[in-house]
Amino acid sequence: MKIAIVEDDINMRKSLEIALGDYENEFEVKTFRNAKEALKKLDESYDLVITDINMRGMDGIEFLETLNGRYDAIIITGNATLNRAIESIRLGVSDFLTKPFEVETLVEAIRRSQKAQKRIGGKKANRSTAPGDSLFYGMSEALEKSLNLAKKAARSDAAVLLLGESGVGKELFAKTIHEHSPRKGRPFIAVNMAAIPENLIESELFGFEKGAFTDAVESKIGKFEAANGGTLFLDEIAEMPYHLQAKLLRALQEKIIHRLGSTKDIPIDVRIVAATNADIKKKMNEQTFREDLYYRIATIPIQIPPLRERVEEIIPIAEKSLAEIVEKYGLEPKSFSEEAKEKLLSYPWPGNIRELIAVVERAAILSDEETIAPEDLFLDARS
Repeated sequence: MKIAIVEDDINMRKSLEIALGDYENEFEVKTFRNAKEALKKLDESYDLVITDINMRGMDGIEFLETLNGRYDAIIITGNATLNRAIESIRLGVSDFLTKPFEVETLVEAIRRSQKAQKRIGGKKANRSTAPGDSLFYGMSEALEKSLNLAKKAARSDAAVLLLGESGVGKELFAKTIHEHSPRKGRPFIAVNMAAIPENLIESELFGFEKGAFTDAVESKIGKFEAANGGTLFLDEIAEMPYHLQAKLLRALQEKIIHRLGSTKDIPIDVRIVAATNADIKKKMNEQTFREDLYYRIATIPIQIPPLRERVEEIIPIAEKSLAEIVEKYGLEPKSFSEEAKEKLLSYPWPGNIRELIAVVERAAILSDEETIAPEDLFLDARS
């Protein structure tokens, strides 16, 4: 198994290299000083990436976003936070280890990854591992229309605006557009505008220079630079503060950005895919979203239908998700009873696919039987 270790702390990097060197019959280990060096040298021969989160320049989360799921990954960090753990899970990270840890703990995590790859018969780049990837399994006519439009849009560099309720799979649509575009294989960077504090949005998008503000102890690239050559997905775009929308518009029009604390022009070549679950036309009427920005990001608007309008997808998605979750947690194989399927079909799913997967995951974990019964779904309490 060929492993890449990405760690900017030289002592930690050398320690891991030496420790895993004792397993030379199992592992071939290469080390990299930072994410940028790794991105230049990683190729298809690698099976696993082990990366720190808190690194100078591009951090571990940005690094994994740029890799776009091409490798199985393990995160190691000395600063574990709930938000970071959740973000790493979203990116499909197989293990999250907090420093200090025993070498044996890391080796066990590596072997788990190795076993998972053998079971599936390929690397992460060649398989669908995240439950959310179930979106296009069991396609309805309504979804197929939206997906065909997305694939047509992918052929160009036209800006796409994805519209739909929370949980319908807008990010997966954005990834599909990226994967069917000429930019496939280049970075795909996702930014949730609603999840970033207002005072940090500008620095997150455009980066900053050392000394630009009190905590700027070193320069850092923003999401635009990280996505250069690829696709930048701006989720919940309607939540962006009005006073920052002009700067975003200028960057999109001029294809140039400036880091905070700098006047240097940085050319950008980025394809924009944006998304919102808000009534963006209403926001424009209320003057909380700029009309000129809307026309810049909505060259091709695509409406994604909610799950309640795609009933024929519910059981295929639930069954595929159940199989993935059973494998993820090492559980005994499970299935839904006919009564449980009827319950799934009759529920309105206000949280859409995201809610469906959460319900399936909880049922898989809490059910003691091989067959999941209606009461295992706890849907009555959600109605």
